[in-house]
Amino acid sequence: MSDELKKGLEGVLVAESSLSYIDGDAGRLIYRGYDIDDLAAHATFEEVVYLLWNGELPTEAELEAFNESLVADRPVDDAVLETVTALAEADEEPMAALRTLTSYLSAEDDEAGEAEGGDLDAARRMGRRVTAKIPTVLAAFDRVRQGEEPLEPRDDLSHAGNFLYMLTGEEPDEVAEETFDMALTLHADHGLNASTFTAMVIGSTLADLYSSVTGGIGALSGPLHGGANQDVMELLMEIDESGEDPVEYVKRAREERENWRVPGMGHRVYNVKDPRAKILEKKSEELGQTSGDAKWYDMADAIEQFFADQGLVEKGIAPNVDFYSGTVYYQLGIPVDMFTPIFAMSRVGGWIGHTLEYQEDNRLIRPRARYTGEMDLEFPELDQR
Repeated sequence: MSDELKKGLEGVLVAESSLSYIDGDAGRLIYRGYDIDDLAAHATFEEVVYLLWNGELPTEAELEAFNESLVADRPVDDAVLETVTALAEADEEPMAALRTLTSYLSAEDDEAGEAEGGDLDAARRMGRRVTAKIPTVLAAFDRVRQGEEPLEPRDDLSHAGNFLYMLTGEEPDEVAEETFDMALTLHADHGLNASTFTAMVIGSTLADLYSSVTGGIGALSGPLHGGANQDVMELLMEIDESGEDPVEYVKRAREERENWRVPGMGHRVYNVKDPRAKILEKKSEELGQTSGDAKWYDMADAIEQFFADQGLVEKGIAPNVDFYSGTVYYQLGIPVDMFTPIFAMSRVGGWIGHTLEYQEDNRLIRPRARYTGEMDLEFPELDQR
C-alpha cells in the first residue's frame, strides 16, 4: 500500500461512475453520455434527474409517471411548516435552514426508518420524495421570513415553474420557467465534488438517503464549495452602488487588497471556460434584453473581457458556472442568499444518483491518515499535570 500523501484526495480515484464526465481541458461536461449543451437545450430537469438515477432517458410514459410521482410528493406536513416558521423567526441562514429541514423531512417518511440499508428501490423512493419536497420547504422558508404565508405547491407546473410560483406568488412566464429549468439542469451533477463525495461516503455506511442529502447540503454550505454565485452578485451590486466602472473597480481591488480574487473566476477542474458558464452567459444576456436592463450582464461581461485581455483566461482563470448563474437568478427575482440553496435543490439529483450507483456494489469508504503525533508517552497522574 502506497504511503504517498494526497492532500484533499487530489488525483485519487475512489470509485467508478457512469453519471458524469468532465473534460477540463476541452471544457466539456457529459451526463450519462449526453453533452450538457444538448441536455440544457432539449431536456427538462425532471428528465435529467431520471437519466442520472436510471442510466437512460425516460420514455414518454416513464416521464409522465415520474412527473406524477414528483408532483404527488411535493406537499409537506404541517409540522414541517411549523419548523420552517421557527427557523425563519430565529433568523436562520437559508442553507442552515435547508439542512435542518431536510433532516426533519425523514420524520414524515415511514420508509426512512423501516427500509433495510442497501434497499435501492426504497432509496429511490426516498430520493424522489426529498427531491420533490426541497423546493416546497425552501420557498416556504423565504416567504415566512418575508412576512408572507407559504403557498401550497401546484400540480400543473413543472419542478422549476412550481418553485418560482411558490417563491414569488406569481406564475412565471415561459422564458423565466425555461431559464430556471435550464439552470437546474446545469447544476444537477459534476462528478465527485466535495458535497457529492460527502453524500456518497454517508451512503456507503448504508444510512438512509435523508442522511446523505443532509450531509451533501452541509458540505455545499462551505465557502470553498457553494456560495460563489452569491459572492459574484454581491460584488456586482457593490460595484453598481459605487458608480465605478467595473473594470476599474476590479483593477483597484486587485491592487489594494492582498490576495483578492474575483469570485466565479477559475475552477479546480476546468482549465478553460466552464461550458455551463457559456450557456448561462447567453441566458443572462437574454434576460437583460427582455427586461430592458442588461446592466448585470454587461458588468459581468466587461470583467470577463478584462481577464481575457490580461491573458488570465488562457491560464485557466476563466468564468465558472457561478460567474453568470448569479446574474440569472437575480433577474428571475430570487433573493441573493437563496442562490446556494437553489444549487442544493438541483445538485440533490447528483447526490442521490451517485449514492444509488455506489450502493449497487457498496464498500464502506474508510481512508487512512498518516499519524504524526508522539509515541510512548508516560501517563501523568492528575496532580502532576
